[in-house]
Amino acid sequence: MAKETYNDLKALKGPDQVRLRPAVIFGSDSVEGCRHSVFEIISNSIDEAREGFGKKIIITLHADKSITVEDFGRGIPIDFNKTEDKYNWELAFCTLYAGGKYDNNTGENYSFALGLNGLGLCATQFASEYMEVVSQNGTWKYDLRFEKGFNVTLNENEKGFVRSKTSHTGTKIHWKPDLEVFTDIDIGAEYVDDMLRRQAVVNGGVEFLRIVENEDGTTDEKTFCYEDGIFDYLKEMLGDKSLTTPQYWQAQRQGKDREDKDEYKLKMNVAFAFSKELHFVEHYHNSSWLEHGGSPDDAMKRAFLSQIDAYLKNNNKYNKGEKAIKWDDVADCLVFISSNFSTQASYANQTKKAVTNAFIKEAMTEWLKHNLEVYFLENPDEAIKIAERVLVNKRSRENAEKVRSTSIANLTQKIDLTNRIDKFVDCRSRDVTRREVYIVEGDSALGSVKLARDAEFQAVIPVRGKILNCLKASYDKIFKSEIITNLIKVLGCGVEVKSKANKNINSFNIDNLRWNKVVICTDADYDGFQIRTLILTMIHELCPTLIEKGYVYIAESPLYEINTKDKTYFAYTEAEKTKILDMMGDKKYTIQRSKGLGENDPDMMSLTTMNPETRRLIKVTPADAEQTKTMFDVLLGDDLAGRKEFIRENGSRYLEAADIS
Repeated sequence: MAKETYNDLKALKGPDQVRLRPAVIFGSDSVEGCRHSVFEIISNSIDEAREGFGKKIIITLHADKSITVEDFGRGIPIDFNKTEDKYNWELAFCTLYAGGKYDNNTGENYSFALGLNGLGLCATQFASEYMEVVSQNGTWKYDLRFEKGFNVTLNENEKGFVRSKTSHTGTKIHWKPDLEVFTDIDIGAEYVDDMLRRQAVVNGGVEFLRIVENEDGTTDEKTFCYEDGIFDYLKEMLGDKSLTTPQYWQAQRQGKDREDKDEYKLKMNVAFAFSKELHFVEHYHNSSWLEHGGSPDDAMKRAFLSQIDAYLKNNNKYNKGEKAIKWDDVADCLVFISSNFSTQASYANQTKKAVTNAFIKEAMTEWLKHNLEVYFLENPDEAIKIAERVLVNKRSRENAEKVRSTSIANLTQKIDLTNRIDKFVDCRSRDVTRREVYIVEGDSALGSVKLARDAEFQAVIPVRGKILNCLKASYDKIFKSEIITNLIKVLGCGVEVKSKANKNINSFNIDNLRWNKVVICTDADYDGFQIRTLILTMIHELCPTLIEKGYVYIAESPLYEINTKDKTYFAYTEAEKTKILDMMGDKKYTIQRSKGLGENDPDMMSLTTMNPETRRLIKVTPADAEQTKTMFDVLLGDDLAGRKEFIRENGSRYLEAADIS
């Protein structure tokens, strides 16, 4: 039998396409990915309801963590498909990129579909321990069962289904996500409730019934329905806290993302009002909540900022020499919900958290700007209220920034970080040109480094566990992480990102950096390498100027300790180990793999890692910033396709160390 070599390629087939790489389809193999798989099934029922077939969808969470989704639409096609020379159930449940919604731009069905890619139903089936399907089209009822991606339905004709007569219509799918695929399948009623509430908002008149089966046999039920969709939702959000009359606007457009592309249809729906107490923005596209916004969010910001700024200028509302408003000044009093539908949708990835169509951005910007201009002309009293509120926000922000800036300048040198940040150990020197801070891995390493350091100019702060991946996590999560915020506070220079989430952290100022060297010090193993990469990623994303200016270093830890009768040698690479052994000749020696930082005695730590005369530091320099960013994205970011390609080409060398979750 021929031995497989590195150059031999392997193509995943059938269920393995999903079961071995669920994150490629669902974004993660954790409970987040499992939740997304559930949403894929519900999406198909929503598409049917929006086409006018069935106005009720039932979602049941069973006590054994299995799920049932039932709708009253037309049923999933099951019988033989002459065009594809396969049964429709094979296409729907066992073939990726097979579906009935690809021609939605020109066809009559599914003009504005949530599930477009022909991935969700099949991928969820592949990722299931089992899946039981009942599909009824008004004439025939079809029963099927799949186990771990394969049809195991018992029938006489070997067609893959059991058929019987019926007068009902609809689809009922009962399945259990497989723990061999996902690390956690407990999706939780709270997630389902939040998701169904959002779907009720953007699918006016559709009733969602959620049932939870408890261990004791009882059930909990909750119904979600907004008859007038986002407008009812807006009024519910506002209550009695509205500054202006709630607005609901609708429009349709047709256009293309690029001159050589096909035209497609766009239906826009927005509801908004201004409030003194609330600020809230949500975007949806084809019923999918756009957590990261994309084109609709960009259009909203451009239109509202532009038109309100124009109104202030045209009506002499600015003081002489006053700076223009910023988006944050508008956002602080705006309650805005958009729900758009298009026959073509370019999502950032399969998880549908951002839509990127250029035409949607252009059309929505132009439409909102025009409607706002008319709205201000026809409602002068409300226009004045909006203008005054936005100016109050602006001037309050500017005053707060001045006060904060002054306070920071006055207090920076007076506050002892040791009293504010857990386990941070400062140094005595106030001379920034000498001060060094070591970022170490865990409490045990903290103890060793603390004893080995020169307390005059070397400080140390431990990182407990793996920090958030700052390429994947939202700013809201990043700035809620105590590990990250403590590191930023110790650095002192602030961050180079603009987000409401970092309101308690200074804007970036290199002059406030408290250190001449920021040294990342982790074990020389895979966990240590990953923690080092995550810390580097954090610095690269939040304060990249530190890398550009040469303040960031990596402390090299020796791989081997080689002892002879009269001398100890340290080898930092395999090549160095070989060279040392060759140099020693016939001398007797002992060799051992270096211990973790926390196990090293202070003298060794000082000699190999801390003492400027004998340590080895690697300066982190972005020789090619674009290449560095690309590699961070491949190994740690959301570019799943790029990561898949990189692993295919370099897997034997890097797969164990890469973060591919």
